[in-house]
Amino acid sequence: MGADRKLDHIKLAFQSQMNGIAADERFFYEPMLSGHPADEPDEIPFVGKKLKAPVWVSSMTGGTKLANTINHNLARACGEFGLGMGLGSCRKLLDDDTYFSDFDVRADIGDEQPLYTNLGIAQVEELLDKRQTDKIERLIDRLRADGLIVHINPMQEWLQPEGNLIQHPPIETVERLLEQVQFPVIVKEVGQGFGPESLLRLLKLPLAAVDFGAFGGTNFARIELERNSDLNKELYEPFVRVGMSAEQMLDAVNQMVDGGEEIKCRQLIISGGIQNFLDGYYLTEKSKLPALYAQASAFLKYSQGEYEVLRNYVEAQLKGLRIAKAFLRINENHSE
Repeated sequence: MGADRKLDHIKLAFQSQMNGIAADERFFYEPMLSGHPADEPDEIPFVGKKLKAPVWVSSMTGGTKLANTINHNLARACGEFGLGMGLGSCRKLLDDDTYFSDFDVRADIGDEQPLYTNLGIAQVEELLDKRQTDKIERLIDRLRADGLIVHINPMQEWLQPEGNLIQHPPIETVERLLEQVQFPVIVKEVGQGFGPESLLRLLKLPLAAVDFGAFGGTNFARIELERNSDLNKELYEPFVRVGMSAEQMLDAVNQMVDGGEEIKCRQLIISGGIQNFLDGYYLTEKSKLPALYAQASAFLKYSQGEYEVLRNYVEAQLKGLRIAKAFLRINENHSE
């Protein structure tokens, strides 16, 4: 066996040259400082619960047979590996139970892991104006969720042919919501991120977390633009190229922390363009506030069929994260 392995090394050596491939300058590789890590989970506090890894499964979807499979597979993985999960938009459940089973995943994720339902800012604004926040409370109770994610999507709503007009600044709607409810609230963007003024206003509120939804991942404004007329596609296309990357947003938050801003929200979910565990490790380690990292499209890719496929993917990602923690240190002088 040893001779076979050495022969493999000889054959593969020529394929493994790194000529022309730049090193990942975000990290210092420190092979002297650790042994291989044991498969022992972390204990990461999150709004009264504990995660076993700093990973959040971002909001997905509902309303189709495939969506049912996706959501239940993801919830099962979150339960097995100790991750947190945000559901996709639950707007259709406010007045109709047709697709309730797509979102009813508490039995899969278990009672120990955080599970959050999800509504858009336009729906929250409407419910507040109609004094119907009890509908949100009933939604949370029926899904046995821990709280609500409010997704902020004015550009998506504007470009969506059947989108809702948002009447009030979203920050005012979020403030009104927090004054009237007792459950935890997370606020997230949907693919273009938050600029520094929006971030600061959010961090000054007693939110459970701010989820970046940064530029660089799935962009829902771009998705809606593709559903428009050819004329609108041409006119509004520049909008889908506007946004803040996850690293830009994190740098802004870190500056706020260093600057002594009064910050009440002490939890970040870093999402948007996170391709793998190295991206997640780099950004969470760099953060000066407690932070998880989130992925959506990668989990979506592996969650559409047999659970074992998703399970293998998640297990490999978490092992990679443990190796990164053992042997990599952040290069504080790195800048893109």
